[in-house]
Amino acid sequence: MTEYEQLLAQVAVKARETRPWDRPAPPGPADAATLARAEAALGFELPPLLAELYRRTADGGFGPGHGLLPLLDGAPSDDEPAAVAQYPANRENGREDPDWPWPEGVLPISHWGCGMYACVDCRSPQATVLLFEPNADDSHHTWFVDTPSLADWSRSWTDGTGWYEEENEGADLTLWTDYSHRVTAAHTS
Repeated sequence: MTEYEQLLAQVAVKARETRPWDRPAPPGPADAATLARAEAALGFELPPLLAELYRRTADGGFGPGHGLLPLLDGAPSDDEPAAVAQYPANRENGREDPDWPWPEGVLPISHWGCGMYACVDCRSPQATVLLFEPNADDSHHTWFVDTPSLADWSRSWTDGTGWYEEENEGADLTLWTDYSHRVTAAHTS
């Protein structure tokens, strides 16, 4: 079994054993047609691990915090729309309020509450997971690197070592230094 397959198996086991916020069991996995429609709607491909998490584990409802958002068609999580619906809405809000642009290719995947989201940078080769924490004075201080990769993020959830775990409370996350470049490039193209 490859490291990738082992990680997917560990996520599946933890998803069966835990319920974010005492919710019922996660829905069934997303099928290939749902993944294809999601990517067509987004205009970019999902990172392979993210696609496999939705395809093999469930269409949301598992993971840290409030759990992964449904990808495309699933029932809203905590009154939060599916990830694919949120992405264009966030991009549009950023166009309407240029002081708070949403970076291209950054897909919200999990709601933490208080407006905070875990997001995957779908343009980074390792699928960096970012924390969007909008409770700052300006947009340049709202984006943090949660983990360098989606694999690390998934592993920290299965191992119980994420920054959000009680024993890691107060862990400092670093600002996402690509934010300024990514939103500037998006506004000039």
